[in-house]
This record gives sequence, structure tokens and C-alpha cells, in this order.
Amino acid sequence: MPELPEVETIKQQLTPILPIKIDKVTFSSLTTRMVKQKDFDIKGYTIIKIRRHAKWLIFDLFPHGHILSHLGMSGSWQMSHVPLKNKHGHIEIIDESKKHYGVITYIDPRRFGHFYVLSDENFEIRTQNFSDDVSSPKFDVNVIADLLIRFSHKMIKPFLLDQKAFPGVGNYMASEILARSGILPTRLAGEIDAHEIEKIKAAIDLVVSGAVETKGTTFSGGYRDANGDKGEGVKHLVVFYQHHCQMCMEKGIITKTVKSVIAGRGTFHCPNCQY
Repeated sequence: MPELPEVETIKQQLTPILPIKIDKVTFSSLTTRMVKQKDFDIKGYTIIKIRRHAKWLIFDLFPHGHILSHLGMSGSWQMSHVPLKNKHGHIEIIDESKKHYGVITYIDPRRFGHFYVLSDENFEIRTQNFSDDVSSPKFDVNVIADLLIRFSHKMIKPFLLDQKAFPGVGNYMASEILARSGILPTRLAGEIDAHEIEKIKAAIDLVVSGAVETKGTTFSGGYRDANGDKGEGVKHLVVFYQHHCQMCMEKGIITKTVKSVIAGRGTFHCPNCQY
């Protein structure tokens, strides 16, 4: 957490307040491990566009350069009219010309986020291996099929978490995608047939769209959107942190979900719906 839907939500919420002229920028004393690279001082620059790739936010700057921000385990960018008094606020950007939403603050209680200020040249180098993430129209059944063939020996649940293969998918998404696809998390990639690949693609689209529509998914003590609010994506979860499979419940069947640990990550599945 945050995963693709949460990062997309923050991008969508921050975009309407652009442009943001960076009149002031402050870093807390705890950002040493978060600020990975700083090619130049961003004071005086303007954020003109915000993009997203997988779990990364990209702030395009004028006249040049980019900010690359990964939210880690607990990060978020929040907008406000005045500076936030939040002990977990570590990077604060202020546009003094704005009366409304002139402040954006990076908040990260666990401080696992990454922050880069990159020249155009270094940005190209840093992002040259970014491939189409799972929300891209280019990430289709053919891409998924090719991945499953090339990495046929891999167990499907941890493979979905591989950011080079399935950019943007996180832990709750992986459990939900497999549940909606009817695939057990322990199956090998090479065992999945063409019909199931189509189900995986449909499930990815459904999980992403459902979570974005509800402003992301917040678990206990976790993610907040750019307004500081909890996401309501838990309404769409069918197995993850659910006592009973919600797909079964819709059919009038009561099936207790099974929780396990696979490759060190908590995993949920339905023994009735997944094979």
C-alpha cells in the first residue's frame, strides 16, 4: 500500500489545482533516506503536469526537469489551503499566489517513500525501463500470455507482485485479481490457460476501476487520499481481509476465506471459487 488505484486517485485529485509554482519548499530532518537524488533546487520552478506510472507519481516541471515520487508503504500527497500541522509531513511545497490549495505536503508515517528531483536527462535514464503498467490499454491478454509462457515456473500470486512483469499490482490487488479470475494463488504461471488469461485481464480492469471510483482502498491506519480522506475501496473487496467470500455470499453460499502466507505476503483466497 498504496497500490496503483491509490496513486491514480492522488494524481486525479491534485491535477485540478495545477499549475503549482514552487515559491517555498521545505524538507523535514527525517527525509535523508527518502530523498534519493536531487539534481537541482526546485524553488522557483512550476509543477505543470502530474502523471502516473504504476505506483510512481511524476511531476513535470517548468522550465525543465521532473519530480519522481514513490509513496512506499504509507505515503500520500495531500493538498491544503494552509500548511498542515502533521508530524508525519516530510516535504512541503507552497505556492504563495494561491488562496486555495496552495500547499501540497508529502506525508509518510513509515518513511519508506522515495523522492527524486531529476534533470530531463537523468529522468530518461531513470525511467527507461518503465514498461506499460497493468492499467494501460497496451497491457492486453497477449502481454499477459507472453509473461506466463516466459515465466511458466513461477507461482502466480508472487509473480503478480513482480513490478517488472505486472507494474502497479500490489498485495491486495493480487489476491482480488486471482479471486475474480477463479485461480488459486499457488498455481504455476504455465498452468494457466487462454480462457483464464482473459479472466485475469478482465479482473485487473475491474479491480483497478472499482478502487479508483471509490478513491482507493484504506485498511486500518493506512492510506489517505489527497484530501486526507480514507478510500472506500473495501466495498469492492471479495476475499482480501474478508471473513467470507463475497462472491459466494452473492449466490447465497457461505464460504470462509482462507488466509495463508505466500512468499512472505498475506494472501486470501476462496476454496469454493478458485481452482
